[in-house]
Amino acid sequence: MTVYAIGDLQGCLDPLQRLLERIAFDPASDRLWFCGDLVNRGPASLATLRFVHALGDTAVSVLGNHDLHLLATAWANNRPQKSRDTLHEILEAPDRLELLEWLRRRPLLHHDAAIGFTMVHAGIPPQWDLDEACSAARELEAALGGDSFIGVLRQMYGERPDRWSPDLEGIDRLRFIVNAFTRMRYVRADGSLEFEHKGPEIPGDESLTPWFRFPGRRSAGQRIVFGHWSTLGEMTHEGVFSLDTGCVWGGRLTALRLDDRTRHSVECGPGLAPRAR
Repeated sequence: MTVYAIGDLQGCLDPLQRLLERIAFDPASDRLWFCGDLVNRGPASLATLRFVHALGDTAVSVLGNHDLHLLATAWANNRPQKSRDTLHEILEAPDRLELLEWLRRRPLLHHDAAIGFTMVHAGIPPQWDLDEACSAARELEAALGGDSFIGVLRQMYGERPDRWSPDLEGIDRLRFIVNAFTRMRYVRADGSLEFEHKGPEIPGDESLTPWFRFPGRRSAGQRIVFGHWSTLGEMTHEGVFSLDTGCVWGGRLTALRLDDRTRHSVECGPGLAPRAR
């Protein structure tokens, strides 16, 4: 079995279909891992969501921040659509409920011990080893998959707490887990998460470190694939692989074949959405 991990789709179905043709994807023998953000900003969010949903057990997708935004927009009544959003077709679709119910039960972290890879959307904070990350993911998955999920969606937004403590409880604990798995890029010297900067580097600012370069990161030694950070491009660092190569911004859509770590990409053409500043 060959496993391909694919970067953020964000509603870009045509590039995905071209990428699958390029890698000669065979659903009988291959598996796809999607690094989250299946929807939003691109032109075909509904069709993309339907396509991945229809793959069934052939594919695994973790939740990204845009996926959570869709769920909050649909159910929480406190997340109005933004000017660049392309979620209206999903919210008005006849199969809306089936797709949303499927989406809210996607994992935050996927680990396959047999092939030795872990997938998340944004990253794993430096305070967690793999076991702790898996445990945190299961906590949030249980909350989003449970009967009180709307309350979680309504309260998950915010930047505090920004530093992990095992003593965190309730929505504060869940909010940190949300931010760590779906929003994190940089970490401050004290281990707290920083959400403002999105570029690949901050010249002259030594107080911020990409999460995967943080000294003493407890998940070091694990092979991790992630998306979310399109300005990084095709980055590899000590077994950590960045896969969001900015398809929705006019870049490429990239797949990493996990058995030999080779990358395969297709161009996505002109930017499909204005890049946020």
